[in-house]
Amino acid sequence: MIAASPADTPITTRHQNPGRMGLLLEVGFLLAVLVGTKLIFDQIVWRYAGPISLGITLAVLAMIMAWRGESRATLGLIRLKRWWSAPLILPQAILGVIAILAAGTGVAFAGDFLGFWSLEGDQEGIDARFGDIVGNLPVYLGWLALTWTSAAIGEEIFFRGYLINRIGRILPDARWGQVLSVMIPAFIFGMVHVYYQGIPGLIQTGLIGAALGTLYLVYKRNLWPLILAHGAVNTLSFTTLYLGLDI
Repeated sequence: MIAASPADTPITTRHQNPGRMGLLLEVGFLLAVLVGTKLIFDQIVWRYAGPISLGITLAVLAMIMAWRGESRATLGLIRLKRWWSAPLILPQAILGVIAILAAGTGVAFAGDFLGFWSLEGDQEGIDARFGDIVGNLPVYLGWLALTWTSAAIGEEIFFRGYLINRIGRILPDARWGQVLSVMIPAFIFGMVHVYYQGIPGLIQTGLIGAALGTLYLVYKRNLWPLILAHGAVNTLSFTTLYLGLDI
């Protein structure tokens, strides 16, 4: 069942609701921080520019939320009310893993079949960023730590928990507004992966973002299963790279 509208999401605030225009300006400002810091760190540490820019953006978001008195529940980091709720997260996370793998491999094979790109195509950006993982245990463990903190937790908080909820409050409370609240963050999620994955990566990660965004609503805006799913898939990807497996 699809979750309630963002207006029903629990929120505790000490300040007046900023309204749709205020939220739109807030989202635009945070996206500007994300893109601006990414462009700066691209010139310094290209390989880690994405995680660094996301970390800075989340720090700014944390300050905004503290100023407004918003709880972490507004980002999907809800407190489990009953002890038996925790085991229920596992099957939800498994469904998230299936959704990510299906979206990623489906787009890859569809693009190859239609002649848009080749499965054996250009991997220069990916190799430049992750090529030294192969057989290198310290680098492998470092990327695992980074992928769980920056990708699994950080990306899910910002692109699902924050953007879907905020955009949902900006748009009219209608079915099409709920659809756009998933699709707009999914497109942005795809765009931030273009710099090393190219157009195929934009489409793949965009579709993955749409799948995870849909599950976020289905799971009643509970982010924990998506964090586990995102981290698990990235762990699998880095492990295959470390072992030199061609999958």
